[in-house]
Amino acid sequence: MRLVFMGTPDFAVMTLKALIDAGHDIACVYSQPPRPAGRGMAERPASVHACAASHGIEVRTPLSFRDPGEQARFADLDADAAVVVAYGLLLPKPVLDAPRRGCFNVHASLLPRWRGAAPIQRAIMEGDRETGISIMRMEEGLDTGPVCRRATIAITPVSTAQTLHDELAALGARLMVEALADPDLTCQPQPDQGVTYARKIGKAEARISFSRPALEVRNHIHGLSPFPGAWFELAGTRVKVLLCEVVEAGGRPGVFCDDRLTIACGSGAIRLIKLQREGKAAMTADDFLRGFPIAAGTEAR
Repeated sequence: MRLVFMGTPDFAVMTLKALIDAGHDIACVYSQPPRPAGRGMAERPASVHACAASHGIEVRTPLSFRDPGEQARFADLDADAAVVVAYGLLLPKPVLDAPRRGCFNVHASLLPRWRGAAPIQRAIMEGDRETGISIMRMEEGLDTGPVCRRATIAITPVSTAQTLHDELAALGARLMVEALADPDLTCQPQPDQGVTYARKIGKAEARISFSRPALEVRNHIHGLSPFPGAWFELAGTRVKVLLCEVVEAGGRPGVFCDDRLTIACGSGAIRLIKLQREGKAAMTADDFLRGFPIAAGTEAR
């Protein structure tokens, strides 16, 4: 098929590569414009942009599709279908209607649950037992289109936003290739029940509240790992927690119960497994304690 691919971050790269490997003709790739990054804040192309360029595929980076001229340039690509994965721009109806078979989206949730910007993080933070991928035929609403294919993945006690991101990226790539290869592909409307919205993660959400039950604290930490990273303050230093486990212990919430990085919560406790001090690399609990020992009774704020 002659395809247009539209995506920006790492999550979308695996689908682009899978479509190339499947033999599709990628007529053009759309991605977000290069942005300042790194210590020197030099402009850096997005992951999808870099991948497409390495394969010699034309890349376009419009700021929006409101301009009729930009819509016409898209239509002139004469695509059979467009594949959209975490692109970051709203597509108006003239763009959605231009490809002969329509526009298909890889969405990292079991729609209609977790429509919106941060489905991976929200699923973990809310304590969901499973999530998955939905291949959706796009329409003008926010993730409201009919679902053509779906598959589930379990969320385990050690799942983080990063590990789930990687699993879902691989699953989404496979499902999209299968969907496009199906000549009898059918898409079912989403049910009206069970709709939730995965709002964008705000910086204010990252601070850990140890007054909550231990299970909720763990879900909060894992849902924000590694970025932006859930954190607390200790001796004037911000410490991110990247991995933890729920343990049987107790005490005043926010106080270390022992010298093994066990912190009491509103009920139960968590033990910190992987941490990152401000300005330092991520490290295991043992390595952290070698350079920053913490005695029982110390309070995390």
